Amino acid sequence: MTLERILYAEDEPDIQAVARVALEMVGGFTVRICSSGQEALETAPGFAPQLILLDVMMPGMDGPTTLQNLRRIPAFTTTPVIFMTAKVQPAEVAHYTSLGAIGVIPKPFDPMALAGQIRALWQEVTNG
Repeated sequence: MTLERILYAEDEPDIQAVARVALEMVGGFTVRICSSGQEALETAPGFAPQLILLDVMMPGMDGPTTLQNLRRIPAFTTTPVIFMTAKVQPAEVAHYTSLGAIGVIPKPFDPMALAGQIRALWQEVTNG
């Protein structure tokens, strides 16, 4: 299965803009960007993303809480989720994967490498 649709919850407009270029122009993905965890929960059912990117630190509902809420929606119990965060100490990464994330991408990310990083994590979970 080819990865096409990505939902990204990120509250920083500058990061949203860079991620949009990195994922749409460089990666060729269809991307829906949400400014909050709540917006992600409202958008996901209609957009039906194949993969969800979540910023860990967001006002209101943070990434881990957003993930917990997404998992309560039947269509998203197994949708792959990747966290994006500046906090990438081994214990933190282990915590995020224990919550069900398939990986963690450090911020700031390299816009030219982001799509490849996401595809690599996607391949790991979809191909075995």
